[in-house]
Amino acid sequence: MSATVTSKGQITIPKAVREQLGIGPGSVVDFERAEDGRIVLVKAGKKSRPTRFARLRGSAGKGMSTDEIMALTRGES
Repeated sequence: MSATVTSKGQITIPKAVREQLGIGPGSVVDFERAEDGRIVLVKAGKKSRPTRFARLRGSAGKGMSTDEIMALTRGES
């Protein structure tokens, strides 16, 4: 797989590579030198922007128990 470098030194990461690494808009990547001299593209730590669902994950409180919900629907208070 190859990519062409623009006059500004930019490349487009092929879609297959982005999907495999989970890279999307706002993701941060690192370039690391392997022991054999190759340069390897890796997805950086958790610096990428979380999805709207990830931002909401874990934000709900404990809520009511099943017994409390059943009592509420039966009109018991």
